[in-house]
Amino acid sequence: MKKLSLLLLMIVLLVFLPACRRGGLEIPEDCRHLPVVDGWVPVWCDEFEGSELNPDKWTALNTSWSGGNNQAQYYRPENVKVEDGLLVITAKQENYGGKNYTSGRIHTQYKGDWLYGKVVVRAKMPAGRGTWPAIWMLPSMNAYGIWPKSGEIDIVEYVGYDKNRLHGTFHTEKFNHMLGTQLGKSIEYPGITTTFIDYTMIWSPGEIELYVDDLLLTRFAYTPEFNQDVKPHQAWPFDQPFHLIINLAIGGNWGGAMGIDNSIFPVSMFVDYVRVYQKDYMSLDMKKPEPISEIKDGKQLKNMIYWKRPHDDQGIEYYKIYLDGKLHDESRLNAYVFEGLEPGTYQVKVVAVDFTGKKSKPCYHTLHYR
Repeated sequence: MKKLSLLLLMIVLLVFLPACRRGGLEIPEDCRHLPVVDGWVPVWCDEFEGSELNPDKWTALNTSWSGGNNQAQYYRPENVKVEDGLLVITAKQENYGGKNYTSGRIHTQYKGDWLYGKVVVRAKMPAGRGTWPAIWMLPSMNAYGIWPKSGEIDIVEYVGYDKNRLHGTFHTEKFNHMLGTQLGKSIEYPGITTTFIDYTMIWSPGEIELYVDDLLLTRFAYTPEFNQDVKPHQAWPFDQPFHLIINLAIGGNWGGAMGIDNSIFPVSMFVDYVRVYQKDYMSLDMKKPEPISEIKDGKQLKNMIYWKRPHDDQGIEYYKIYLDGKLHDESRLNAYVFEGLEPGTYQVKVVAVDFTGKKSKPCYHTLHYR
């Protein structure tokens, strides 16, 4: 009987454990209804099937702070509801905390923080002049300093006075709206405020793509040839964990550029689900990276080197950088700036490493540090 019980237990484990893990990734219990497609494993999700916002996944803000955008709302947790299988963020015209409007903003910081992967948010935007909803991401630790130095990813923004247009934007120290150098794209798209649309971000080392349903909205890729005037992270700080934010702002520098129509209130933003996936590299990555073909010296920033990203069947995770035969540092980008060395000549070796730890053959370069 005991042997039979052990056998049954082993059968149960064999049947159910594969559904709990895929490669090196764990699938949370509440995400196991989601299929693994093209190697994308669900690692975090919220289907909003309960009766209140899940405090283990989200934090709802209680603040009048608007990030320096002069927005007109006070963010209150009371304006965030979960009902009928939807997240509902409602903006109201009411005086509270020195503001003329209230609304809601939630984030996943320290509860859902990710480096690389795919984020899908299915949402229906609010209609009306003065609304400014956004689905976006900020760094969880500000490794390179406060905004914009550590980056911002605007998966999608919408301003109510521009009824049929969506915006996807990236901000960094070099590229941001304060300098007028932000990178992104705007498109016209039907049904923004009347139907649910999938807004998707796919993020890999050195590249981010934004989609509206299956339509590519914009792509931002780090290209060292065009960024030799700054350190790599000043152009591309997206090599650190980020968290997700969903909010409905009212007014502000952009949302309120054409005023606020008070007849629209109360007005709501609806979210059907949020799903986060990461790649099952352990199952997908079969080959080691090809060698780096050549390392070049930067022409503007001194002591900078860069190289073309070598091919790998699932992409390069990072590079090991050696100086005179000793490991000096690692870089997630195909560029590096040496600092703090004594002037002189050094032998540099760079090795590409993929997501399963497989390494390329080394590439060598002579550095004349000054």
